[in-house]
Amino acid sequence: MSVAVVILNFNGQNYLERFLPSVESGSDSDFAVVVADNCSTDGSVEWLEKRGYLPYSAQSLENGARHFFVRLERNFGFAEGYNRALAQIRRFDYYVLLNSDVEVPMGWMEPVVAVLDEDPSVGACQPKIRLHAVPGQFEYSGAAGGWIDHLGYPFCRGRIFETLEHDEGQYDDPAEVFWASGAALFVRAELFHAIGGFDGDYFAHMEEIDLCWRIKRAGYKVMVCPRSHVWHIGGGTLPKVNSHKTFLNFRNSLTSVLKNAPKRRVFAMVFARLVLDGVAGARFLVRGEWGNIWAVVRAHFSFYGKMPQNLRKRILYKRLINRHGFTSPPVFNDRGLYRGSIVWAYFAKGTKKFHELDT
Repeated sequence: MSVAVVILNFNGQNYLERFLPSVESGSDSDFAVVVADNCSTDGSVEWLEKRGYLPYSAQSLENGARHFFVRLERNFGFAEGYNRALAQIRRFDYYVLLNSDVEVPMGWMEPVVAVLDEDPSVGACQPKIRLHAVPGQFEYSGAAGGWIDHLGYPFCRGRIFETLEHDEGQYDDPAEVFWASGAALFVRAELFHAIGGFDGDYFAHMEEIDLCWRIKRAGYKVMVCPRSHVWHIGGGTLPKVNSHKTFLNFRNSLTSVLKNAPKRRVFAMVFARLVLDGVAGARFLVRGEWGNIWAVVRAHFSFYGKMPQNLRKRILYKRLINRHGFTSPPVFNDRGLYRGSIVWAYFAKGTKKFHELDT
């Protein structure tokens, strides 16, 4: 099977210098490394060229080259940046979408690729993701695999809201999850394109959850492979406390619910989420986080404005899912769906760790 590790970069030469060597030498398997550059202005591409990276071409690949870059004409963000880059490199079986601020150990790739090789029903998979600054602690953006609750709120094995667990082997079982982290996402290339790729309108944040939701709706499995792990700095694109990140998270999460929730429940779910967003806004008010309050308001107005467009996407994605499902007709794979409310469990019942949930 052919594998391309694809790293999206925007003015991240410092991360490339720091972490790209570990990626290049992290596996004995035959794989390509492609840096997709979102029109950086910090000299990233020039640095790659000095390192021997070539503009991607099928001919160079066939001639044995393994290190490439794709230069995009402007900064398209994470979601559309990946869409445009991956559209140019469709000659691979698997994509590994890897953040530029991720360090990998030797042998990290083979266990995850083996999961995909051994089970054609696995559409996507991730390794365990640990925090680079505290190597024994799970990292926010993926931990040991993502779940969602019945209202579409995401959380992880090893991370619920802001509470991070230490990795003590408690999640070392290979498991189905609901979503795999975009920080280190292994996905079947053909499936990625067939069900529509990322939603480019997201720009960044939550696009991998939306993609994995469609993969699950198509009847595929999403897995975590704990025999592999990586270390992620996190916040490499936007810092953790950032009102624009708040805007993207609230808007994109609502949009994912609108596009993917079952028809009989979708508008009840959206209404409940809007109410709970108001509660979140009240928490921001108590803490004096005025930028985040305005971000929630902007997220709602953006969501309303794009609702007709996203309802059309809902129809389009349903057609793609029906056409490319693992079975015909596809059967939604609901493993990784928590039937309760993670908001209630965390804030009202005080449940801070995944293994304490009644799953």
